[in-house]
Amino acid sequence: MIEEDFYCTIKLKCGDEIFAKVAASEEEDRTMLLLSNPIQVQAIKSRGTITGYKFEPWLKTSHEDLFIINIEDVLTMSESENIEMIINYQEYVRKANQGNFSKLDRKMGYLGNVRDTKEVLEKLYKSS
Repeated sequence: MIEEDFYCTIKLKCGDEIFAKVAASEEEDRTMLLLSNPIQVQAIKSRGTITGYKFEPWLKTSHEDLFIINIEDVLTMSESENIEMIINYQEYVRKANQGNFSKLDRKMGYLGNVRDTKEVLEKLYKSS
């Protein structure tokens, strides 16, 4: 029997913290969780305050969108009613399914990697 879907933050015993649309399923003598498009959320801070969030797939080497985990692997879970987080999650999933993520380029402010930028700044410093 599968219960109705809900949005949830899950902390696994292995330490992973994920956000997903979840449905619980009773299989014989155990409970399984069906995770739809699980993601990891990282807070982005600027000068000590949270300015946004970064969303990444939970498993970066898989292109699947449905995962099954045993409830025994869960440390804790909390149903989310945070509308902002749910909307951001839905938008992330929509873009991921369409492959519609923007690539960084110079017009967006991307200048290079740390090593190259460090070399440029050192040359500027030495020439002044």
